[in-house]
Amino acid sequence: MKSWIPFILFLITMKSVTAQSPYDQYPVYTGKDLGMNRTQSGWQFKVWSPTATAAELFLFTDGESAAPKQVVALQRGESGTWTAILPLENTKLFYTCRVLINGTWLKDMPDPYAKAVGANGKRAQILELQSSNPVGWELDQRPKLPKKFSPVDAVIYELQIRDASIDSSSGIQQAGKYLGLTEINTRNKSGASTGLTHIKELGITHVHLLPFFDFQSIDETHLSKANYNWGYDPLHYNAPEGSFSTDPFEPATRIRELKSMIAAFHQQGLRVVMDVVYNHTGSTEGSVFNQFVPGYYYRQNAQGGFSDATACGNETASERPMMRKYMVESLLYWMREYHIDGFRFDLMGVHDIATMQIIADSLRKELPDVLLYGEGWTAGASPLREDARALKKYASKLNGIAVFGDDLRDGIKGSVFEEKDRGFASGKKENTSSVKFGIVAAGDHPQIKMKEVNYSTKPFTKNPTQVIAYCECHDNHTLYDKLKISYPTADSATLKKMHLLALSIVLTSQGIPFLHAGTEFLRSKKGVENSYNHPDSINAIHWNDKTKHQDIVEQVQALIAIRKAHPAFRMRKQTDLQKNLRFLPNIKAGTIAYTLDGKAEKDTWKQIVVIHNGQEQANKISLPEGKWKIGWGTASVKKQSATVPGWQTVILYQK
Repeated sequence: MKSWIPFILFLITMKSVTAQSPYDQYPVYTGKDLGMNRTQSGWQFKVWSPTATAAELFLFTDGESAAPKQVVALQRGESGTWTAILPLENTKLFYTCRVLINGTWLKDMPDPYAKAVGANGKRAQILELQSSNPVGWELDQRPKLPKKFSPVDAVIYELQIRDASIDSSSGIQQAGKYLGLTEINTRNKSGASTGLTHIKELGITHVHLLPFFDFQSIDETHLSKANYNWGYDPLHYNAPEGSFSTDPFEPATRIRELKSMIAAFHQQGLRVVMDVVYNHTGSTEGSVFNQFVPGYYYRQNAQGGFSDATACGNETASERPMMRKYMVESLLYWMREYHIDGFRFDLMGVHDIATMQIIADSLRKELPDVLLYGEGWTAGASPLREDARALKKYASKLNGIAVFGDDLRDGIKGSVFEEKDRGFASGKKENTSSVKFGIVAAGDHPQIKMKEVNYSTKPFTKNPTQVIAYCECHDNHTLYDKLKISYPTADSATLKKMHLLALSIVLTSQGIPFLHAGTEFLRSKKGVENSYNHPDSINAIHWNDKTKHQDIVEQVQALIAIRKAHPAFRMRKQTDLQKNLRFLPNIKAGTIAYTLDGKAEKDTWKQIVVIHNGQEQANKISLPEGKWKIGWGTASVKKQSATVPGWQTVILYQK
C-alpha cells in the first residue's frame, strides 16, 4: 500500500499546480517492471502506452541492420501497458518497439526504460547486466564518509569526462574515454600528476561529472571526426553515452567501462555525482517519450504547443504521475546499478517541489548520505505555478536538496550576463554585501544588508546545507577568462591574485563548496563564453598549465585541507552560524573581515579571523584581542592589527 501513497497524494493535489488536461485521465501504472527485465519465464518486455490500440516489438541481430529478425505482437496489460514474454535465447538481440495510435504507427525505437543501447541509441539490447560488470565490481564500495557527515563536509569538483584527458598533455592513454579516468599516476611533460591522481591529491571529496547518460548530439559512428558536446540533450536516460567508450557499437562495453571508471574513483576515495537532465529531452516530437505517449511527458502552453521553460524546445511535466515515477525509478537505477553517490539536477526550477521532495526521500532511504543539489531556476516561463516550482527561493522546502548560490557567484566575479561587469574579487566595492550573503550561506544573518544583495531580496536557506558556494561552473566564462575580460588592464600577476582570492572566498564560505575542474591552475577557454559544442582546443584541460601555476594548485590544496580540518568553516545550523560568525565593524566596502568562534564549533582553532581584501591597496584591519597566528596568507600581524596585501585572503587563528 505504501508505494501508492505518493501517487494518491499527488493526484489529489495535481490540479492545483497546473491547468487540467486530458492527460489527467490517463491510467497510472504502479508496477516497477517497465522496460526489458529478466523473469523466471524469460525476458519480459513492458511499455506504457495507454492510448495505443496495438504495439509491436522488433528483434534484430545487431544494432545497425535494416531488417528485423522477428516481429512480436504485444498484448494489452493493466493500466495502459503492453507486454510480451520472450525466450531467454533472445539474449543479446537488439530491439525496438512501436505503437499504433489513432490509426498511425509511430516510429519504432527503444522504450524509455532502455538500459543498454547500441551506436547513437537507435536500438536497445536484451542484455544480462551482470555480464557487463568489470572484474571485481561486486566488491566496489562507496568511500566511507564520517558517521555524522553533512553536505557541508563535501568539496565538489565539476568535470567533463572528455575534457579531463583528451589533450596530449594529460599523459593518459585512453584519451577522452571513461577508461582515461581509471588510469593512475599519469603525468604531464614536466612530471606533474594529471587526471585521477591529480584530483585525488587535490583533496576534494566528490567528483561531479557532466552528463554521461546517452545523449544525441554526438555521432557515435564517426568518432574519428571532430565531435564535441557537453551532453545536455538527453536521448536515453538509463543508458550510458557511447562516445566515451572504446566501442559504441557494443552496449556492454560502454556499461562495463563506465562502471570501471566509477570503481576507480571509489578506490581513490572519491564519490561520484551524476549530472542529470530530466527537465527536457534533446528531441521533442521524435523523443522516446512522445513515440509512446504523445504529449503526456511534457507541459503544454496556452496554445496547446510545447511549453519551453528550458529554452531547449520543451519542458517535461514532472508533476504528472508517470513522469514523476520515471524520474524516481531512473535515479534509483543509476544509484543501484552504477553505484552513483549523488545527483546534480539541471534546471531544477522546471520540476515541481513535490516531485523533488519524493526524490530526496526515495534516494536517502537507499543511501542516507547521498549528495543532492541543483539549479534553482528555469530558462524561461512555465505553465507550472510559480510557488510549486523547485526554485532557489524555495530551497528550504526541498528536503535537503541544495541550490546553487548565484548571489555569491556573481558577487565574486561580476554578472554572468554582462561580461565586462566586475565583481568583488576584481575591485567592485558594490558587491561586498552580495559576497557577505554568500559567506553566511544565503541564510538569515543580522549583519547582512539584503537591500545591497545583487539578486535575492531575502534569505532563502534555513541552514548552510541548502546552498552551493561557487564562483564558476561549466556554464559561462571560466573564472580566469571572466577576470581577464572584465579587467583588461590587469597584468598576469594581478589576475592570478584575483583568481586565488575568488577561490579563497568559495573555500572559506559556509555552505557546500564547488570548484570547476582546472580552476586550480587558471583554466581558460580562450574567452569562449558558451563552449557546449566547441572543439577540444577550447574545452580540453591543458595539464601543462598545472606546472605553470603549481603555486595556485598548492594554495587550493592547502585551503581544502584547512576547510576539512576545521569545522568552523562547515557550520551545519543557521542558528550556530548566526551566533558564531560575526563581521568585524568599521570595515570599508571592498574588504570583508569576520570572526568564527572555533571553540563553539569544537575546532582546534579557538578563534578565527578571515579577511578578504578585494582592493588593489593593502588594508590594515583592527583585530579582536589576543595573540593571532597566520593560518593562511601573507599578512603582517602586529599587536591588534593585520595589514593584508591587495587582492588577497588571510586566515588568522588563536589556539
